[in-house]
Amino acid sequence: MIVVIGGGPAGRLGAMHLAQAGEEVWLVEQRSIGGQCLHERCMTICALNDVARLIESARTQQGLGILDSVPAVSYPAIRKRICEVQEKLSSVLDAETRRAGVEVIYGAEGRLEGSRVFIGDEEVRADAVIAATGSRPAIPDIPGTDLAGVYTYRTLPAMPDLPRRMAVIGGGVVAAEFAHIFHAFGVEVVIIARHGLLRDLDPKMRSAALRDLAGIGVREETPVAGIEGGGRVRSVLLAGGEELEADAVLLATGLVPNSGMLQGLDKHPDGAVVVDARMRTSVPGVYAAGDVIGPPYLTPAARREGVVAAENILGRETVMDYEGIPQAMSLRYDYAFAATGDGDGGVTLSAPAPAGPGSFWDVAGGWAGLAQVRVDPATGRLIGASAAVPGASILLSYIGYLMKRGITVDDFDEIVEVHPSTDGVYGLARYAAGMLKKKNE
Repeated sequence: MIVVIGGGPAGRLGAMHLAQAGEEVWLVEQRSIGGQCLHERCMTICALNDVARLIESARTQQGLGILDSVPAVSYPAIRKRICEVQEKLSSVLDAETRRAGVEVIYGAEGRLEGSRVFIGDEEVRADAVIAATGSRPAIPDIPGTDLAGVYTYRTLPAMPDLPRRMAVIGGGVVAAEFAHIFHAFGVEVVIIARHGLLRDLDPKMRSAALRDLAGIGVREETPVAGIEGGGRVRSVLLAGGEELEADAVLLATGLVPNSGMLQGLDKHPDGAVVVDARMRTSVPGVYAAGDVIGPPYLTPAARREGVVAAENILGRETVMDYEGIPQAMSLRYDYAFAATGDGDGGVTLSAPAPAGPGSFWDVAGGWAGLAQVRVDPATGRLIGASAAVPGASILLSYIGYLMKRGITVDDFDEIVEVHPSTDGVYGLARYAAGMLKKKNE
């Protein structure tokens, strides 16, 4: 019998893979199946951003005289409906998991003491274990994080209504996504980043993202000294003494692996479980996958890690390959990017994206998004691609895979894409192929 601890993307996919191979599998999930991706992070951002984009689109069209008003937001209604949809999706995932042959055990904590496995207080015998216990919000070491009105992505559902002013502390993707959403809802938002905002993005992609964040206050290279308030948030105190008024604070300061229930195996200083490329831990027969092993904290990576762990439990030697896995961010447009292992070199080309579904009316304001490719001039291989357009996430999923398979810009001559589309990557790749041909003539 095999025990999987955690019903998020890594644990669920690993459990199903094992069960479909004929193994007896118990999946232990303390809360609801689907993990943070469904209940607190990815799907919540999707839901909120759908509404935010609708409002922004309505504002654009009102400005053009097409619509006579912009709809008002009922935040309590949004939260109520999000929960209803999440429950429905969770029930679908539960049924799918059970149909695969997995026994799902709810309401108990799975834990490890070396090779010993416990479900609640009961020790069970397992031939192998996949630990997929996920992550939790990283709480910065600053005074005031325990005040009422301070939220993380996990506690945000408890916010009763929209505040007038919100401070978002953090400089990464999640900080930008939530700031964009609440600004679209009419909240006065300021982002406070200890270092730079979206500093890991390509400069042109970052510049494009800042267009979507126009109207939001951005304070970079600004440490927070504390959160002030007499029992409830009143302001955020910056290093240097400046005080910013805020009715709510959202901590978007990263993730830490949730590994406290996993004892007797090697961990990194941040608590991330140490694994090899086959997802094996330091304890024989114990595997780990997903956020509990640390970055990249991506759902597609977690799913694949769970499957890799399952494959190795089945005796099919498989290694985890992170090359070409795309990443995305959701603002007014989708921002998506992927690169191969050698994607730091090469020649980069960028151009405005063509207008299409979701961006046509934005042309009136002089903007329809951005496309970018990075090419190895010696081989013509596409080694990087990014797009800031509606639908970019879908596009980069396939482009990332093709890059991993060694696609060259010449190969794009044979691809006939869908039209109309907001994608500019195909055209840029063809342009790059023409440039290389001229250079080699």
